[in-house]
Amino acid sequence: MIAHVAGGGEILQEILGFSMPSWCFALLYVVLFSPVVYLGTNSVDRLNAFLFGGVIVTYLLFVFISHEHVNVSLLKRSDWSKAYLALPVLFTAFTYQVIVPTLVTYMERNVKKIRLTIILGTSIPLIVYLVWEFLILSILPYESLAEAQKLGQNAIQPLKAVTGHPMLFRIGKAFAFFTLTASYIALALAFLDFLADGLKVKKRGFKKLFLCLLVFAPPTIIAISYPNLFLVALSYAGGYSCAILFGLFPPIMAWVGRYRKNYTQGERLLFGGKWMLSILIFFIVIELSIQIFRTLSQ
Repeated sequence: MIAHVAGGGEILQEILGFSMPSWCFALLYVVLFSPVVYLGTNSVDRLNAFLFGGVIVTYLLFVFISHEHVNVSLLKRSDWSKAYLALPVLFTAFTYQVIVPTLVTYMERNVKKIRLTIILGTSIPLIVYLVWEFLILSILPYESLAEAQKLGQNAIQPLKAVTGHPMLFRIGKAFAFFTLTASYIALALAFLDFLADGLKVKKRGFKKLFLCLLVFAPPTIIAISYPNLFLVALSYAGGYSCAILFGLFPPIMAWVGRYRKNYTQGERLLFGGKWMLSILIFFIVIELSIQIFRTLSQ
């Protein structure tokens, strides 16, 4: 949530171009979209349909215009010793699991429909990410990306300077805005349902307003207090919280359910038994160790 507020405010500032403190844009971003989450799942669904339409249009425009700036020779540069640094962001990029309980209710527990949604909802972004990565890495020199990272910026800012194409820069900003906002309101909705369920609070009237304050206020305050936090927040979210919640806990829960509690009813959706669960747990432990080492070295 902190990463979304920081990134959303930053992109909104670039789009509007007003001369105001950066914290005003982060606050404006939250004020614009938090009421939609308050109104509930149907409102989020409708807005997300519009935002997803914006994602498709701007993405296709970006691909169409940017291909003429592609320099394949830039892709020849590689440094696999740094590959592990991408793991935390990868965790965050595919962290849709928080919305699954909301989807289960919204789709009336139709298992086939939910499973199809998860499969398509993972595969489509993967293809989009791969094409996006190819274009960005073959257009922007490494030095431009490294400088943007130092400034806590995303990959859109260097586009204008490198390509000299103002339209490409605007389309890139619009694409970033649509993708970030679609993710933000879905995440906030899942957060709202999580708190309502955990705290046993009904989502009505002032109680629902109180839950919304719990969802939106803390990340907004932190994002305003620490500007340029977008990449740092993504790294911590993916490196620690997403890795533990969605990487480490599920195989441990499956292990306890199968071999401690003897919950043997129903079909096992994950093959491989103990060795597969062990591999998953080991992988997450390695990722967490890398993230801890990185944090301490910084």
